[in-house]
Amino acid sequence: MACLSDYDVKILLAFGQALSGKRPFSDFLLHNGFAELTALAAAIHSDEDALKWLLKNKYPEFAVLIGAIDGEEKAMAWLKKYNFDFLLRFALACRKNDEAIKWFVQNDLKIYIQLIQMIHNILQKQINDSADVHKRRRS
Repeated sequence: MACLSDYDVKILLAFGQALSGKRPFSDFLLHNGFAELTALAAAIHSDEDALKWLLKNKYPEFAVLIGAIDGEEKAMAWLKKYNFDFLLRFALACRKNDEAIKWFVQNDLKIYIQLIQMIHNILQKQINDSADVHKRRRS
């Protein structure tokens, strides 16, 4: 099982760029042994196929992380049950939990603070878009 804390800072920087929608970084991750981070970035942007890929390719912890970032209690309980404390803290920080953010700041985990801010901004944009009748999907 993987954890975001297992990755080198350079890979996490590329992941951040992939979160920002920069295709060359997604492609770099995809073709250099980090396809799970490409899928995670896409899943954070609500890509259902990417979420399914994470589950199918033995990255359930990242699929559950998406649920925890979205505030799903069962996802947070799963991360706690299986001792994914770092991912749980990360998800809580993405949701602007003060204690979780404080932990990242106190431990001087700057790259994760940047990722947390990026993900929070993505979540905020998704909330704003869902409230905007001009940006809602039509079935």
